[in-house]
Amino acid sequence: MKIIGERLRELRGTVQLSQAKMGKTFGVGQSSIYKYENDESTVPAEILMKYAEYFDVSLDYIFGRTDNPHGLYLENKPKIEKSYPEMDKFIEMCFESGTPMNERLKDTLKQMMREDVSEYK
Repeated sequence: MKIIGERLRELRGTVQLSQAKMGKTFGVGQSSIYKYENDESTVPAEILMKYAEYFDVSLDYIFGRTDNPHGLYLENKPKIEKSYPEMDKFIEMCFESGTPMNERLKDTLKQMMREDVSEYK
């Protein structure tokens, strides 16, 4: 990915290190740093981690997912609806159908099953 090479070159430039010195810092040759920066070689995960630690930036920044060096702050909430078909079947069996109150109770229970339980911890 071209953005990775650009970000690595940019980061190295902020501390005015040559490719040779950067390579020595990370235990790789100058030619490897050149190839990473010019998108001629895939940067190993270990080297990406070293860049992130050395420059105190996030991998999100290095990968171009954000222009904020500290990264993206994402909530860990999947964008899928929770589904419990067995529980839905069980709830249906527990209530007599046809009465308005039972229908409301069933709907309420099903909704509770789909809510994020971490909110209640």
